[in-house]
Amino acid sequence: MIKLNLHKLLAAALLIFFSDFSFVGCKSKKNIVKTEDVVINDTLTGRCHLAFKTAKALTKHIKENAFDYTWIYAKANAEVKIDSEDYSLDIKVRGKKDSALLISIQYILGIEIAKVLITRDSVRMVIYPKKQFFKGDFNYINELLNADLDFDVIQAVLFGNYAEFDDDETKLKPVTDRQNCHYLVSTERKRRLRKISQGSELKKSLQTMTLNPDNFKILKNEFIDVSTNQRFLAVYENFTMKDSVYAPHHVNIDIAAQKKVNLKIDYVRIEKNQPQKLSLNIPPKYEPISVKKQK
Repeated sequence: MIKLNLHKLLAAALLIFFSDFSFVGCKSKKNIVKTEDVVINDTLTGRCHLAFKTAKALTKHIKENAFDYTWIYAKANAEVKIDSEDYSLDIKVRGKKDSALLISIQYILGIEIAKVLITRDSVRMVIYPKKQFFKGDFNYINELLNADLDFDVIQAVLFGNYAEFDDDETKLKPVTDRQNCHYLVSTERKRRLRKISQGSELKKSLQTMTLNPDNFKILKNEFIDVSTNQRFLAVYENFTMKDSVYAPHHVNIDIAAQKKVNLKIDYVRIEKNQPQKLSLNIPPKYEPISVKKQK
């Protein structure tokens, strides 16, 4: 018999799909914004000569490389560790832009665990081994993950499109990291970032994106919330063109919150603009899930 912890299972699924499909592609190869600003002076210092760019220019380049689609389908193998418990999962996601996302979760052996259908104002879920279902809204997700999410934020992060750090973009700071040959967009300036990396105490929440200067794809995304002592770090690797989509096919995510979560994701397939079936049938004999607030 399969034993499931409902909250851990749902948290794993939501964390995977609200975090890890980040930055999966661009409009097309010809639309990738290139820069001629990168020159490696390996005969002298080995440092990159990157031209300074403002935060406004960097965010503009990110938006210009946004992943554009009408329909999306993706399949991934996921290794999930929540505290000391390990899960090996097969995940499929189907979606229509600005409309809905359908997430299917299976064990590696093909045993179906759950499906989650998310729209702009609702969340529906079926847990097959327990013959249970849930109907609700984002309040449940936010309570479960201790987050503040809505469909637009999830959609933007899920598919790599730009989601504002803050309503006021002027608060963002550009950082030119010539030592590692990257651009950064951060809520802190370079000098303060250096002190933080050296162990200086963080006095306010921090968010930093590390960009590839060749195409402005995001290589690393980090969030630190000092009010809750939570940290999110996503590293994107193995950028390849597959199935006509340029994507990071390996993603490693570390989350430190009430639970410690590590996600290792290997994307098997990413396809766009093929119509998908986005429906979730709840069997008539399934029982509703009684949701209790997490303490």
